Amino acid sequence: MTVLDSRALNRATLARQFLLDRTDTPVLGVVAHLCGMQAQEPQEPFAGLWSRVRAFRPAALDGLLTGRDVVRTHLMRRTVHLVTAGDALAWRARHDAMLRRRVLTTYRRELAGLDPDEVAAAGREVMADGRPRTMAELVDALTGRWPAPPRRALGELLVAALIPMAQLPPRGLWRARAGVRNLPLATWLGRDIAPLSPDGSDQAGRALVRRYLAAFGPAASADLRAWCGLAGLPAAVEAVREELIAFRDERGRQLLDLPGAPRPDPGTPAPVRFLPAFDNAILGYHDRSRIVDDAHRGLSVAGARVVLVDGRVAATWNLTAGTGTVTVTPLRRLSRSDRAAVTEEGRSLASFLSDGDSDRVQIDASSA
Repeated sequence: MTVLDSRALNRATLARQFLLDRTDTPVLGVVAHLCGMQAQEPQEPFAGLWSRVRAFRPAALDGLLTGRDVVRTHLMRRTVHLVTAGDALAWRARHDAMLRRRVLTTYRRELAGLDPDEVAAAGREVMADGRPRTMAELVDALTGRWPAPPRRALGELLVAALIPMAQLPPRGLWRARAGVRNLPLATWLGRDIAPLSPDGSDQAGRALVRRYLAAFGPAASADLRAWCGLAGLPAAVEAVREELIAFRDERGRQLLDLPGAPRPDPGTPAPVRFLPAFDNAILGYHDRSRIVDDAHRGLSVAGARVVLVDGRVAATWNLTAGTGTVTVTPLRRLSRSDRAAVTEEGRSLASFLSDGDSDRVQIDASSA
C-alpha cells in the first residue's frame, strides 16, 4: 500500500481546498465543494473565500445569503456553518442525534429531567407563526412552561439542536453588525428537510463520506469523524468502500480517497495563503500534522487566523481596527523570500478587507 508523507498529504489538501491555486468556480460551487465553511464568526468566511476564489467580491456571498441559496445553520460539530441550501436540507436529519446529544451532554445538570421531544414540540408551535426570533425571544415564549432551566441552556437546546434553524440575514453579510434571528430551515428555504433513509441504508452518510473525501482526502475515518462529529459512519464508509482507494500515512494509518481526486506532486510549489479563524482546512482533521505542527495545534481551536507558508501554518495574522493594517506574527523564522511573499499577499488581503483604502502590512520583528 502506497505511503503518503505529510508533504504529499499537504499538497492534496491544498489542492482540494482551492489553496494551491485560486479557482474561477462560482462561490456557490465553492461552498458546496468545501462541504460548507465554519462560520460562527460571521465575517470569517469572506477572508476564506477571498483566499480561494479568484477575484472574489463580498457581494457574491451576500447575494447567496439573501437569495437563500446558502444558509447559516448549526451542523457539523454543533458549530455554525455556512452551507448551501441543498446540503442543509439533505444533511440536517443525519446530524440531529449528534446535535441533541452534544447539547444535552454540555448542559447535563441544567437540563436534567427535561423531555426534549416535549420542548421541541412547544418550540415548533411558537415558531409556526413564521416570525423570526432571537434565542432570548423564543425562550421568553416558553419560560412559563419550563421556568427552571437556565435560559442559555434551554435556548441552545432549542436553536442548536431540537429545531433546525437558519440564522437570517443581515447576520453574516459583509460588514454587517447584526444579532442572530432564527427561523426554521424549512420555513426560510420553502422546502422540507430530507428524512433519513427509511430502509436504513444511510444515503446521507454515504454522501457525506464521498463529499468529505473530495474536499479533504486522502483521510482516515477518524478525520471524517473529527470533521462532522458524527458517530455511526463506519457502516457508511464500508458501504462505499469499493468505490475508494487506500493509502497509508507515515504513522501507519489507513487513508481513503476517491480514485480521481487531485493528489499533486509533493514538490508542487505552494503560495502564501491567509486563512480565517476556524478554517476547516485545519479543523477538518483529527490528525492535523499535514498542515500544522503539533506545537501549534491549539491555534486552530483558539480562533487564531493563520498564514500558510509553503503550505504549512507559519504565522498568525490580525487586522488592526482603524488603520487597515494586516499584522503578521511569525511562529518561526521566515526567510527573506518568505517575508516578501507574505508581505505581497498581506497587502492584497489588506486592500480587500479595506475596500482598497489600505495595503499596509506589518510583520512583527520581535517574534520568532
